[in-house]
Amino acid sequence: MTSQTNPKTPGPRSGAAAPAAAAHRWAVLAICCVAAALLGIDNSVLNYAVPSLARQLDPTSTQLLWIVDVYGFVLGGLLIVAGNLGDRIGRKKLLLIGVTGFGAASALTAYAGSPETLIAARALLGLAGATIMPSTLSLVRAAFTDPKERTTAIGISSGIAAASFALGPVVGGLLLDHFWWGSVFLINVPVMALVLVAGVLLLPESRNPNPGRLDWVSVPLSIAGMFGVIYAIKTAARDGVGAHSAWIAAAVGAASLLVFLRRQTRLADPLLELKLFRNPAFSGAIGANVVTMFASTTLSLGFSLYFQVVRGWSPLTAGLALLPGPLSAAFAAPLCAVLIPRIGRARTVASGLVLMAVSTAGLGMSDTHTGYWQLVPLLVLNGVGIIFTFSVTSDTILASAPRTRTGAAAAISETAMELGGALGIAILGSVLSAFYRSNLTLPGGLSGAQVDAARESVSGGVETGGRLGGTAGLQVADAARHAFVDSLHTTTLIAAAIMTLGAVAALVTLRNVPAVLPEQHEYGAGTGPSSEAPAGQASQSRPLPTA
Repeated sequence: MTSQTNPKTPGPRSGAAAPAAAAHRWAVLAICCVAAALLGIDNSVLNYAVPSLARQLDPTSTQLLWIVDVYGFVLGGLLIVAGNLGDRIGRKKLLLIGVTGFGAASALTAYAGSPETLIAARALLGLAGATIMPSTLSLVRAAFTDPKERTTAIGISSGIAAASFALGPVVGGLLLDHFWWGSVFLINVPVMALVLVAGVLLLPESRNPNPGRLDWVSVPLSIAGMFGVIYAIKTAARDGVGAHSAWIAAAVGAASLLVFLRRQTRLADPLLELKLFRNPAFSGAIGANVVTMFASTTLSLGFSLYFQVVRGWSPLTAGLALLPGPLSAAFAAPLCAVLIPRIGRARTVASGLVLMAVSTAGLGMSDTHTGYWQLVPLLVLNGVGIIFTFSVTSDTILASAPRTRTGAAAAISETAMELGGALGIAILGSVLSAFYRSNLTLPGGLSGAQVDAARESVSGGVETGGRLGGTAGLQVADAARHAFVDSLHTTTLIAAAIMTLGAVAALVTLRNVPAVLPEQHEYGAGTGPSSEAPAGQASQSRPLPTA
């Protein structure tokens, strides 16, 4: 049982000031949500601009791959460093630096005149995104100290972040229908300018008052390790596990991470605080996030192809078709604050994973003529499951870390999700491709090049059929569509099984985590006043609930 201060002790604000303080907290949430949502949109919009920019800039195949991938490489490699930097220099300061950089890099990206400039601009976007991601979560965590309000706020933030990924195709489709490819990036500039002005005026500063020395040796080790691992996973997913560059990157990344982790155990002020993982609430929530991201990539990957290639819908129509899932996640987010006190955190996370498993299996049973309105309830169910999982795990991760380390905790959470998503695309994407090739039965009379193109992917199969024309072309295209649908059936069942196992694991790992998580001021403790205070203010003691 944690100790409590006197519940009758008056807080720092009372009477007429309370509504103003509450309004200010929700304004902080709104600013952070807008910044995080723009990152989500930007992360998914590029794929829809690639055909247009490829025609204008004429990049080589290698340059095109770097244009697509460099953002994720830099973002994933710098999250841990950026989260720690926010704890040290101030999370507001780091967010405002990142917002400014993101706006400038977006303008550079929009007007890039060569592939090399575009690659550099996308790398700068990844750098700025790495500073924004952990800062938004940790600022929300600092603003909402009441456990119930904090859970609601983080749930809303998670819901909007989930919805933003699906808005990318919609925003991209609308802009590309009327403007040039750079418009999908230029739209970031006024939004980030608005966030910058609002952030300067309204965001409170918070930081670790005693961060200790920054170990400069750990910084390059962390970057090299994360960059190498993410590069290896993405390269293996695209070029196969036999790709030499993937193995070299994996070796460099693994060796760097091993040295980095060993070094962290010996430092008084480590860059990555491994003590966080001693808390079962923290480690259990991180594990649930990895499983969720790993398995849920099947839908985002498979159904983008299903709607656009199998059904022949435009990118904008496909984006709109997927929108019910993320929108339901945004609207269902506040329900988590109601569910947690009634059934607990473990059961809420497990329920979310079960809902995702059921909806994933159901969506995977679609055929080439399934009516869209049959899919809508399953998409809604999937969105609700996602938010039941992510809002609770995000709140658990941030609440179970000391307030002085919320930036680092948020960075670990985001890094784990990046790795889970990359692994899901690499492994389940490979499974999907392997089943597609094994299920594909092509008619005779095709050349070797035509067979290879059709077997490469469902897009290649449909395009090969279109180029052939006539009866043979129709047979090739239909064979590709049916082979892909059959492979989607099997792959989504595998993903659903993984989610079900994740639900069982969540029940075990989070079973002793209380519904109400008090403020953490030491590792694994929730007693005493916080050692961290907003910049310029003294720390205030407040009543703490019993764990």
